[in-house]
Amino acid sequence: MDILIIDDEGNLRRMLRALLEGEGYSVREAESAEEGIGEVEREVPEAILLDLMLPGISGLEALPRIGDLAPGVPVVMMSGKATLGDAVRATRLGAFHFIEKPLTPEAVLLTVQGALEVSRARDLSRALREELGPEAELVGRSPGINRVRELIQRVAPTEARVLITGESGTGKELVASAIHALSRRKGRAFVRVNSAAIPKDLVESEMFGHERGAFTGATERRRGRFELAHRGTLFLDEVGDLGPEAQSKLLRAIETGVVERVGGAKALEVDVRVLAATNHDLRGQVEEGSFRQDLLFRLEVVPIHLPPLRERMEDLPLLVAHTLKLLRKRNGLPTPNLTPKAMDALHRYPWPGNVRELMNILERLAILSPGDPAGTEDVVRLLPVAPPGADATPGYQEGDPRPLRDRLDDYERALIQGALDGSAGNVAEAGRRLQTDRPNLYRRMKRLGLRTP
Repeated sequence: MDILIIDDEGNLRRMLRALLEGEGYSVREAESAEEGIGEVEREVPEAILLDLMLPGISGLEALPRIGDLAPGVPVVMMSGKATLGDAVRATRLGAFHFIEKPLTPEAVLLTVQGALEVSRARDLSRALREELGPEAELVGRSPGINRVRELIQRVAPTEARVLITGESGTGKELVASAIHALSRRKGRAFVRVNSAAIPKDLVESEMFGHERGAFTGATERRRGRFELAHRGTLFLDEVGDLGPEAQSKLLRAIETGVVERVGGAKALEVDVRVLAATNHDLRGQVEEGSFRQDLLFRLEVVPIHLPPLRERMEDLPLLVAHTLKLLRKRNGLPTPNLTPKAMDALHRYPWPGNVRELMNILERLAILSPGDPAGTEDVVRLLPVAPPGADATPGYQEGDPRPLRDRLDDYERALIQGALDGSAGNVAEAGRRLQTDRPNLYRRMKRLGLRTP
């Protein structure tokens, strides 16, 4: 972790260097704004400690120049003579935080830790978008996808909260990423929370952070996802899986823009745009009493529904061509072309796992059936169940010397893998789709060498 200190006080720089290097950080120093800007030009650090009062160019004057050279890098302002107006101006110019001198080791370390957490969140968001590349596009020309694109274009420049609905695997996170990328917050963090993956007793800590000693295992202060998304976008995936207490606290945070860390007494103001997604029927959950109606109203300012793949099968050829192109680029695989009958088999399969399942099947096809062209047999043996009218038996190939048990294992493996793909790796949901209990499914997965994503 590379940190740049820009301050004209040599003793203070040495103290900060010793403190930060003792925590394992790499530290560079500059005694003037001009020298600091040169350091940033030479190599962009991961965080910057910048003094407000410097000889020559002041810290406030240097701040926008540093922002142009290193967009997104958190800058912590330091001063012993700052006024409230200075702090406000620094914040408007993009400063991450403002700390007063004399500095205390605890304040410096906590602020630097928070700055680096924000920096990492931004880097992850940027890396995700760069890795996805064209995959982040919503591929297709069907009326349903065109409608989604239109809504994204209209809602992205606003500050409206958006509820994205649709089955697992339809691309809800891609919609959220597109909204963020087209918004005024695009240079800020895009922080994702998978609500279904957080243990119920840790939801509040994950969302709002905690103070040291707040509960057993809380050995240090931690910033929550709301704080990390400050001035950026918070994407609450699977929001329908939040429990009643978490829903109540989320509602308060959205309504007031204020959060409190677990074990803390200080109210923290956050500026966050909330996007939420779910594959549940939240209105049905409201009627059942398992989801708050007032929270639904807050989240669903603008609803965007992603249609399942089976309702836009006219997009299948474009999705297949797009995915095979991505696989060639990403894996360097000589992806096969599909015969008309193989494409017909894909058209007749219902795709319970939607686009995610299609991409997994095509990647498996490229790895396991590299022959060109790929025919119906190559496609059908990789599908969990044979589509209606398929002219090949799944798992069977003429001349295969293996015994029946091995062939049945292949078929069972494909069946379970397809159910896992269709449920985003949720074993309980995969068990429901296969009409078996979770322990039995785990036993079969272990025997067949299958793991969740």
